[in-house]
Amino acid sequence: MTMKCAIYSRVSTTDQHTENQVNKLRDIAKLKEYSVVKEFTDKGISGKHGRNIRTGFDALIKGAVSKEFDMILVWSVDRLGRSLQDLISFLNEINSVGCNLYIHNSQLDSSTPSGKMLFSLLGVFSEFERSMISSRVKLGLQRAVSEGKKLGRPSKLNDGLIHSIKYMKGQGVGIRKMSRDLGVGVSTIYRVLETSEVSKWTTGTPTSDVPKVNILIQDEGTTSSLDTKKKEQKWLKI
Repeated sequence: MTMKCAIYSRVSTTDQHTENQVNKLRDIAKLKEYSVVKEFTDKGISGKHGRNIRTGFDALIKGAVSKEFDMILVWSVDRLGRSLQDLISFLNEINSVGCNLYIHNSQLDSSTPSGKMLFSLLGVFSEFERSMISSRVKLGLQRAVSEGKKLGRPSKLNDGLIHSIKYMKGQGVGIRKMSRDLGVGVSTIYRVLETSEVSKWTTGTPTSDVPKVNILIQDEGTTSSLDTKKKEQKWLKI
């Protein structure tokens, strides 16, 4: 029975072409007496991206899961991803549904005993690499704590942002609109409002040495970012 196979090709930029990869893989399929039933391509997409961006790669995996083919042919391992973990994860996923992988540049074929053994070793090395990375991260965090360094993401809060939140709250602006307009999370706004009282702020003309927030204010005093022609644009001096 002829084995059904699929070809996957990818190039990182739109200036590159996949024809050379595909033509060579077609020749290999013919030599091995495989029947090419599907071809998948991602063009102008880096291998660092996941399935949600690489639509061809996503369709390839879905085809394997649906058992549309028994073998996948690729030009080189970096066509599949950018790390050993990416390769092992992909191989485990397709092997779980009975699909094999052939990598031309490495002459690796997971359907052969030697290929199975090599991919098993790659899995061991991948797990070792993950363990080493985890250990280095933990040691780095412990060292940072012992040196008195503060961990976590830097806070976006500053005096200008705090004052803007207070002012917009005083103008009756909703929490979610503040979050959208100021580019901060809802929890951040709640935290500011919970730890300080809302105060009144005046508007004025900004100066070069004063932090400012561009806020559109209607004549009635409500704040909006829509239809600038019908609203008076003012600056909040902080």
